Amino acid sequence: MTDKTWAEVDDYLTGALLAPDPALDAALADSAAAGLPSIAVAPNQGKLLNLLARLAGARTILEIGTLGGYSTIWLARALPAGGKLVTCEYDPKHAEVARANLTRAGFGEDVVDIRVGAALDTLPALTGPFDFVFIDADKNNLANYVRATLKLSRPGTTIVVDNVVRQGGVADPASTDPNVLGAREMFEVLAGEDRIDATAVQTVGTKGHDGFVLGLVR
Repeated sequence: MTDKTWAEVDDYLTGALLAPDPALDAALADSAAAGLPSIAVAPNQGKLLNLLARLAGARTILEIGTLGGYSTIWLARALPAGGKLVTCEYDPKHAEVARANLTRAGFGEDVVDIRVGAALDTLPALTGPFDFVFIDADKNNLANYVRATLKLSRPGTTIVVDNVVRQGGVADPASTDPNVLGAREMFEVLAGEDRIDATAVQTVGTKGHDGFVLGLVR
């Protein structure tokens, strides 16, 4: 199979199961127009995040890595009335685009709180626990993000970490790629951490060959 086949299957699955969504389409279009990198989750992955957050019964959600707010919209839609989402974004320009996309999707600051700055600086100021955590930021810091979010979790918190397979590079112990090294360090943390029970799954699709971690705090 090829990347082309993976993308065609993703397109089929999205067309079969996801209805057209002007707010999400506009978020992607405006992000591209603003020059943001095209690294948002795929639509079917966004829906997976939404379903996982709903299955977790999440009333409080933490996201690390906002980008243009595409995944943030999917997660915010999982919240019940009165729920709250905090999302951390390093780049002020990305945060500005995300804020506009979220507002258009119907989520103001009363629902989504965007914290601008390095997440490792902003996370200590947050008050947990969060019911659901999605980590999708710089990969060299994945281990540090997992450590930080465990402090903001409770027994039963669901943690999802994206982009952990790195086109298969994570299996190469000789790799010098900082993103691969960051993913491998995170796996070492998970393997030695008694507070979380986790697995990882490879994925293929419009985003190529990658994968994610799914963890449950004990």
